[in-house]
Amino acid sequence: MLNLNVLNETSPLKAVVLGIAKHNGPIPKVEDCYDPSSLKHVQLGTYPLEKDMIPEMNALAQLFKSYGVQVYRPSVIADCNQIFARDIAFVIENKLIKSNILPDRAKEFTALSSILNQIQPEHIIELPEECHVEGGDVILCDDHIFVGVYTGDDYPDFITARTNMNAVEALQNLFPDKTIKPLELKKSNTNPQENALHLDCCFQPLGHGKALIHKEGFLKESDYLFLENYFGKEHLFLTTKEEMAAMNCNVFSISEDVIVSEQNFTRLNSWLEAQSFKVEKVKYSEVSKQGGLLRCSTMPLIRS
Repeated sequence: MLNLNVLNETSPLKAVVLGIAKHNGPIPKVEDCYDPSSLKHVQLGTYPLEKDMIPEMNALAQLFKSYGVQVYRPSVIADCNQIFARDIAFVIENKLIKSNILPDRAKEFTALSSILNQIQPEHIIELPEECHVEGGDVILCDDHIFVGVYTGDDYPDFITARTNMNAVEALQNLFPDKTIKPLELKKSNTNPQENALHLDCCFQPLGHGKALIHKEGFLKESDYLFLENYFGKEHLFLTTKEEMAAMNCNVFSISEDVIVSEQNFTRLNSWLEAQSFKVEKVKYSEVSKQGGLLRCSTMPLIRS
């Protein structure tokens, strides 16, 4: 059996689900794109190909294994995009919570059956239907859980609005000892530089009290100021709109000291190394064209 345990984003990683790019399906039509980055690359003719994404993801799997991490992959569903494992479920403490995701993507969860069979059934939680949530909007910081939300009356108009306050309330009920802090995100269906698809696209805690953040990704300045106060301004790396759209905030921590980052994030990687982190630089630029990166494609099961 898998003894789930995830309390934060940075404790040493022991087991993780990594998405898969095989049989990823055809290039979507413009009207079928779920996010503005995918839309942009479909329109430009630069949408990523399966043959280019598979090596990127396999190299990440090998990197994890070199650190002694147990890597699980979903079973393959033909013609289905299964790259972003974080969207479909997430672990808090010893509970795996099934995301209420876009209806077109519900079958992705079934591809985790070989993993789910190793988890005690009472530790698999399915939230009520009105609770919209995806794992990219849920960031763990020990006693705090930060949740990216959108509460505007035009929520139904945004394909990029994935998490609502019903989910925040449900998580508070599930974890009454945690401080659940909703953070309102900026949304756009068409402009990647004006859209925080998930919280982890504009905010990411790192080891040793550091964090990455895109100030303009938050609708309310008070939410940004809360995080600035929580971490301390001197511990923050502030991304530009261009860096945010390229997924600079969406790195992934193997431990307090080791961070996996995209090799082209030169300004960020230099800063991380100046903060004494070991930076494992990988090529993940093709995956990034779909509006997600390293955290989006991984779902930690166990951190020690």
